[in-house]
Amino acid sequence: MVDVKMGDCWSNTKDQFDNLEKHTQWGIEFVERYNKFVKDRTDIETSYAKQLRNLSKKYQPKRNSKEEEDQRYTSCQAFVTVLNEMNDYAGQHEVIAENMSGLIYAELSRYIQELKQERKLHFQEGRRAQQHIESCWKQLEASKRRFERDCKEAERAQFHFEKMDNDINVTKADVEKARQQAQTRHQMASDSKGEYSSALQNFNKEQHEHYNTNIPNIFRKIQDLDERRIVKIGESVKTFSEVDRQVIPIIGKCLDGITKAAESIDEKHDTQLVVEAFKSGFEQPGDVDFEDFSLPMKRTVSESSLSNSRSDGKQESKSGKSKGKLWPFIKKNKGSGPEDFSHLPPEQRRKKLQQKIDEITKEIQKESDQRDGLTKMKDVYIKNPQMGRPESVDPRLAEIEQTIEKLRQESQKFEAWLAEVEGRLPVKTDPPRRPSEMPELPSTAVNNCAQDRESPDGSYTEEQNQDPQSKVAAQSEFDDEFDDEEILAAIGTCKAMYAFEGQNEGTIAMAEGETLRVIEEDKGDGWTRVRRSEDEEGYVPTSYVEVFLDRNTKGAMTYI
Repeated sequence: MVDVKMGDCWSNTKDQFDNLEKHTQWGIEFVERYNKFVKDRTDIETSYAKQLRNLSKKYQPKRNSKEEEDQRYTSCQAFVTVLNEMNDYAGQHEVIAENMSGLIYAELSRYIQELKQERKLHFQEGRRAQQHIESCWKQLEASKRRFERDCKEAERAQFHFEKMDNDINVTKADVEKARQQAQTRHQMASDSKGEYSSALQNFNKEQHEHYNTNIPNIFRKIQDLDERRIVKIGESVKTFSEVDRQVIPIIGKCLDGITKAAESIDEKHDTQLVVEAFKSGFEQPGDVDFEDFSLPMKRTVSESSLSNSRSDGKQESKSGKSKGKLWPFIKKNKGSGPEDFSHLPPEQRRKKLQQKIDEITKEIQKESDQRDGLTKMKDVYIKNPQMGRPESVDPRLAEIEQTIEKLRQESQKFEAWLAEVEGRLPVKTDPPRRPSEMPELPSTAVNNCAQDRESPDGSYTEEQNQDPQSKVAAQSEFDDEFDDEEILAAIGTCKAMYAFEGQNEGTIAMAEGETLRVIEEDKGDGWTRVRRSEDEEGYVPTSYVEVFLDRNTKGAMTYI
């Protein structure tokens, strides 16, 4: 078989110059259309990547919020992993868009311009060749018409000469003149014939060269241009596929990461975290004792009961509802609550206080680092005065020192509350008197005290309609106890760093910054005995005051 090349096919279209011009123009427009398709795909990938990143950013847990606290749960951690993997996934689509834009769109845009310029040159060359052959044809036609005209003129001159030569009436001079004109015309016809023959030979030569050399060469160039265009389209389509194929392994890793995140979710672990987060630390309520109202005797309240019932059967609440609800269903206080988190259950309060202490510790460390840096800077200024004035750092150092001192006082305050929760301080329901000094109360007083128990939400309830006589009796016994003791001399003073309400029996209230006299040091139980006036004294938390003892005071007591 004969291998028919495209060059042969294109060289056989010598008479289809205009159609080939239209075909090559369509080819360029097709490349432009494909390049526009790549550009639209690039825009889609860029927009998709941007939307994925915005989506990942939108659902990322916010700092210093409850969402950040929830990250201890494995399901929340898995979700954050999904968001991070989606962010990486978006990055791969950005890589696709970038590669398509650089390797395909930009390359094709440059190639299209080169293609248009090369095509323009080839077709200009073809038009010049056509114009040249047309010019040769016109020259041939002109020489042909001139030869034809001269031949006709020579025939007429010859006929006129023969006519005059046969006419006896014409003079010999006229006959000679006619003969000369006929000869001249014959010579002109002969010259025109030579010119026509030469023009014909030249045209045939040019035409042969035009259709067998010039035009085929031009068409082969145009054919090569079109074939290179087709090859370029094929290469671009292959690159289009390779760009996607290159990111498939990384996208697969992103999907594997999401799968691993799903497998890392541990429902048991999350359940344990919920238990640790919300356990209150309260002991389970005991059984409620049966109270026989049919007997005329006076009833006592069971210490295991949470109903806080009154002996007279009256309800304390003004709204008419009983206060005897079980602690798991007590309505929590709304709002942020007090600074010491006393509205929370013990375990939750302890965690909040510890968290607050950790935050303050970090702030103190941060301020200390700044102080150290400024101190080093000051030393540099002292050694090299040209770099700055050392005294310019002093205001900032003083400010940092004040901030650190405030933070330390704040930390001490929260540490005191934490110590109270952890049991290093007596609970609020216990009188803050020494165990050795506590008098034995009557049974009625014990029963009444049992009713003044701590509520599950961390607040403290006191029966408003408690028997006034029992209160007076307990207070009188407490006063008698102090009356029996020898009045102690002051051994120093103390300054209140924090306010203390002193609502419990045996304590004394004090305002922040107030100065009191110390009459008895802390014996290790966390309480210091102070006096405001001769008839007003009691215990205050040692961590709430700054004690200044006067060891030289006469009568000062020393405890070992």
